[in-house]
Amino acid sequence: TERPRPLPLSFAQQRLWFLGELTGPSAAYNIPAVLRLTGTLDHDALQEALRDLITRHEALRTLFPATDGQPHQHVLPADRSTVRLTVTETTEPELAASVARATGRAFDLATELPVRVELFALAPQDHVLVVTVHHIAGDGWSMAPLGRDLSSAYTARLDGRAPAWSPLPVQYADYTLWQRELLGSEEDPEGLLAGQLGYWREALAELPEELTLPFDRPRPAVATNRAETVELMVPAELHTELLDLAREEGVTPFMLLQAALAVLLSRLGAGQDVPIGTPIAGRTDDNLDDLVGLFVNTLVLRTDLTGNPTFSELLSRVRETALGAFAHQDVPFERLVEELAPVRSMARHPLFQVMLSLQNNAQAILDLPGIEAEAVSGDQQLAKFDLQFDVTEQVDGLAVRIVFAAELFDRSSVEVLGQRWLRVLT
Repeated sequence: TERPRPLPLSFAQQRLWFLGELTGPSAAYNIPAVLRLTGTLDHDALQEALRDLITRHEALRTLFPATDGQPHQHVLPADRSTVRLTVTETTEPELAASVARATGRAFDLATELPVRVELFALAPQDHVLVVTVHHIAGDGWSMAPLGRDLSSAYTARLDGRAPAWSPLPVQYADYTLWQRELLGSEEDPEGLLAGQLGYWREALAELPEELTLPFDRPRPAVATNRAETVELMVPAELHTELLDLAREEGVTPFMLLQAALAVLLSRLGAGQDVPIGTPIAGRTDDNLDDLVGLFVNTLVLRTDLTGNPTFSELLSRVRETALGAFAHQDVPFERLVEELAPVRSMARHPLFQVMLSLQNNAQAILDLPGIEAEAVSGDQQLAKFDLQFDVTEQVDGLAVRIVFAAELFDRSSVEVLGQRWLRVLT
């Protein structure tokens, strides 16, 4: 589409930019991928492949300067931008600290490309590759096309040729303008935005300002975002039984997990009105599937436990609420916050403080000739919420990773919380 000047941000980008201005430089919205590469790696071919990658995806070569306090997208020409591959020799004892520094460094969005690539060389055939993308330029889904395109570009450059890609049908800037045109003005009563905002105003009326959770310490005035994690497994047998129950009750596995989590939090003192946030891919058009960019949206799912319902009755309520939310998913969470205007706080996330996600998007995979690539744990995740439950389906059950605000909870308390959730599921 024809692009105006200045080029506006998407609604999700606008909120991330605003948070950056509010809190200052932070790694809270860094998305890192850390891979161990074993084999003969051609550094020059990798550097050329990175240039190909950001040429293909405009979001990776976009700056976010502001004029009179208003940010805009500045897409750099492909011939005037590159991601420089930083190569550092290191040792195994130093590796963890080196990776932590790489993934934990903040971006200056006004002057720095929102992607950074660092290579740590342990031996001639042993490297660790760290790719860090700022959330303003990508999301979890983006990491799969990023890895796929980087792999094909590296393979081509090893052969001394450019990658033979089909052009992408659209770029992120096109989506940004389409999003604003699709939603229309909230002053237009027939517009999509006005209609969906009306739904959310009713669905989230009188939402609890803050969820009462079993904290070990009082909430500080300003969140530090310091995180720790607890991991546990839902065994394969229990997972199978949960899938059977979901089918019998006509709900999705996610709805079942949400209902069980709401029951747990309610029993631990959160009351009978339990809002839980969840991410949704936001790629509502097939043309967006192979694009690196920020499309993910956040839905607030309100769980009603009034009247002491049976678990089947609760599942029915959860299903109805979730289907309504999915049908009105186009309103950006950032716009919803503006509309509902909760009390602004530097101490907590607005509208909900507990996040639940069921991971089902493709993972970032590097397929490089002569190289064995293995993902390693190296991300220094920060706590954006009081509690974040990330659930991943595996062949041996459900892997659960609970990220918690270390300023509020002791690790032992969250370990007990995880075991109690298992008990509810059982």
